[in-house]
Amino acid sequence: MKGGELTICGLAAVRARFARDAASIKRLFFDRETSRKVGAMCKALAESKRVYRCVETAELAKIAGSIHHGGIVAIVAAPALRAPTAAELKAWAARGEAVLLLDRIGNAHNLGALARTAGFFGVNKIVLPDDPAAARPGEAAFRVAEGGLEAVDVFCVPGLAALVRALIAAGYDVAGAAARGGRPEAKGREGRPVALVLGNEEHGLAADVAAACSRLVTIPGSGRVESLNVSVAGAVLMWELFGRR
Repeated sequence: MKGGELTICGLAAVRARFARDAASIKRLFFDRETSRKVGAMCKALAESKRVYRCVETAELAKIAGSIHHGGIVAIVAAPALRAPTAAELKAWAARGEAVLLLDRIGNAHNLGALARTAGFFGVNKIVLPDDPAAARPGEAAFRVAEGGLEAVDVFCVPGLAALVRALIAAGYDVAGAAARGGRPEAKGREGRPVALVLGNEEHGLAADVAAACSRLVTIPGSGRVESLNVSVAGAVLMWELFGRR
């Protein structure tokens, strides 16, 4: 992410951005093979006098900053993240919206994978902490999300513990994922919207965040492996909490 711009790579991710906000695409580059699949995008960019160009593979890798570009790169305005207001939290609760809180998830690939799963299950609110250890929606996250980051609204707050308390005050049941010590079942409490909190890949939930949650849940396993990757654990818990509803 440079100069307020972000590169989005991969046809699924670029198509999702075009569908959600075509005007945000400033420039579009693609290789010869992909050129047959982007006619509608090129037409829209031409009508608004924005740059689009078919380039050689080596140049596309240079533009993307990676060989993992999937044949297409869109340059877009970098997202501006903000904190949700108290009124928004109440409105989310009134609509029964599911919320995913990520406590210092540090790997951008995990962020992208979780956003993809959230979008799949209809969880369209993700909240991150304003912490240097937390990955932000950047090039790698957008690529791995395969369009999932276009299906969610991403927010950023000064501290997650305070937000957890605010969500509970708004009527949420907030379930924190714990590697051990939580309840083995994740079923939500009837009549209350649910927010799920996932912790850092190495350290789990921060102590103040865990203490603020309504309850802690633990995925039972065989005991032969200590824990799951956070993106896998997130998928299991999102299915249990949101997918079954």
